[in-house]
This record gives sequence, C-alpha cells and structure tokens, in this order.
Amino acid sequence: MTAGKETMGEQPIFTCKAHVFHIDPKTKRSWMSASSAAVSVSFFYDSSRNLYRIISVEGTKAVINSTITANMTFTKTSQKFGQWSDVRANTVYGLGFASEPELGKFIEKFQEVKEAIQAQQCGGGGGKSVTNGNSGAATPVASATASPLLAGRATGAEEPPPVAAVSPAQPKVPEPEEMAVHQRAHSVSSSLQSGYGTVSRAPRGPLASAGAPVEPPPAESTEQQLRYENDRLKLALAQSSANAKKWEVELATLKSNNLRLTAALQESTANVDEWKRQLHQYREEVARARHYAGKGAEANEVEQLRQRVAQLEAELAQKNEELAQITKSKKSEQDAEAKLAQSQLELALAAQDGQRQVIQALNDQLARQLDELTTIHREINTALQT
Repeated sequence: MTAGKETMGEQPIFTCKAHVFHIDPKTKRSWMSASSAAVSVSFFYDSSRNLYRIISVEGTKAVINSTITANMTFTKTSQKFGQWSDVRANTVYGLGFASEPELGKFIEKFQEVKEAIQAQQCGGGGGKSVTNGNSGAATPVASATASPLLAGRATGAEEPPPVAAVSPAQPKVPEPEEMAVHQRAHSVSSSLQSGYGTVSRAPRGPLASAGAPVEPPPAESTEQQLRYENDRLKLALAQSSANAKKWEVELATLKSNNLRLTAALQESTANVDEWKRQLHQYREEVARARHYAGKGAEANEVEQLRQRVAQLEAELAQKNEELAQITKSKKSEQDAEAKLAQSQLELALAAQDGQRQVIQALNDQLARQLDELTTIHREINTALQT
C-alpha cells in the first residue's frame, strides 16, 4: 500500500500537525528538515495485519512511514520536540510541535499504541472501539476492523505506567544550531532508560504482590536534569573558548597592523627629512643667485629659482599637514581597536572561568546524586532478595 493512502483495512485513528525532521544519515548527530512546513502526522491501524503505522505526506512525498513495534520508545527532548528511532527504516524521526500540549497528546497516543501492541502479543482480543485522536469520540465497530487501543480501558484492565522521558527546557522548534543539543539529550535519555529501567520496573513483581509497591526514586529526574544542564554548560564553555581564541587572533592582527603603521610612519619621517635637505640645497642656490642678482644675464634664472623655492615650500607644508593627519587618525583608530579587543578578550576569559566553576559545581552535585541513587538501588535489591 502506498504511504498515506487508506485501504479497506487501514484507517486513521489520530492526526496532528508538526514539522518533520530526519537524522543526518552521514553524521548521525544533526537533523535535516524533511518538511517545508507543519504537515499532518497520522496514526493508522491495519486490521487485516494488526499493524500500526505513523504516516505523514507532504505533496506526493512520504516524509514518515514508520511501523510501530513494542520495542519503540518516543523520547521528549524539549518542551516542543520529540523523537523516536525506527530500526526497519534505519533512521531517527523528529517532530517539532507548535505547543507543548500537542506534543503531550502525541506522546499519549504513541504510548496507547505501544500498549495495544503489547496486549496483542500477550494474546488479547475481543470486541474493541476506535478512538479518533482529533475529535475524541469513540465509535463502536466490529472486531475485524477495530483498533485495540482502548481494549484494556474498556475491560477495566490496569495500564502500564508511561515511559519516563527527559524534558529539559529547550527553545521552541529546533533550529539547525540546536539539533546537536537535541541529539545529546536523546543519548542521555537513552542511556538512563537502559541503565535504570530495572529499578523502575522491578518493584512491580514480588513486592507489588506483597502489598508494598516501591515507587521509582525521585532522584532519577534530578539526575537527568543535572546531566542535561552539564552538557549544555559544556557547549557554552566550548563556545566561550572559541570566542576567546578568536579575540586572541584579532589582537595579534591588530599588533601586526600597528607594526606596519609604525614602519610606514618612520618611512614618511625619512621622506620629510629628505625634503628638508633638498629645500636647504635650494635655499643655498637662491642665496648664491642673489649674490649675482646685479648681473642682468642671471635675472631670469634667479626668478625661476625663487618660484621653484616657493613651490617646494608649499609642497613641503602640504606634505607635513597630510603626514600629521594620517598619523593622528591611524593612532586613534589603532588605540580604539586595541582597547576594544582587549576588553572583549577579558570578558570572554572571565565568562569562561565562571562557566568552569558552574560545571565543577554541577559535577559535584551529580556525583552526590549518583551516590544517593546507588544507595537506593542497593536498598531495593536488598528488599527484593528478602
């Protein structure tokens, strides 16, 4: 069946609007936008094969075609963004919603589908009703074409607890620069779910039958938040270090420009000295010409020399004025740039020191939380053994 087209046995059970992203298949660390705008994302149920799929189509292109399995987990990585991994499609899908309540509805529907699949694997059956996610109205249908999403609720069966997910405060819909943060949050939540899954599920066995269920330790969410804050501050520290290096390079460039301007100023001073020497020579020639001013044959030559001396004096005055203006402007500009670069470098270094202290404090707090969590884990194991 073509993705996004309904057949006689496949019907939509929930629809929402979201921006669709795919993980970069080359780097596996950044997101690529799969839709140009918010598109419809729907859950479909195929009664003939007892399969659930998530399908989204933009134009004629299927941007999502994911068959849901009992092993899939939808992870909320920010207030308006979530993701899940599809092993069959060999990719990771990401959804950016316009608001947090819309993301919450999608997570609830995803969890309901997982519970229905788990119930099917455990041999559940019988008459069911399909709930439309857009209107919330339940329509009774025959068991041959119905979705078993609400089978447990209709018969009064107890629901498994929802899977805990990391929910750090992130910006609205992830921009390209935020994709690395979402990926890191996903890796943190995946490691926590695999490492502490037994702690949150083990008490539902013998301890629950003894009438004393053990709740998951509240330190888990605190530890997840600390891990996320630690990663975020590490990114900020790396950015601050990069800025500090950039200002150091700019300061070195300003120093190099200062050396070149100083050399140009020295060269200009040498030229002025040369012009003064030539003026002195011309004045000597004028003095000699005046000595012979009484001779009529030399009167024209003396006049030409006087005009030449006046021209040279005017050129010398102009050059001196230009040199003074250039020297003044270059020096003021150079001093301003050097002061600006120095102040920015000092601010960047101060910010870097502050972030290092914050990261150290968070690491210490995280170590204490891990110790407390280890102690709780041991107590739970001891209780299970007894």
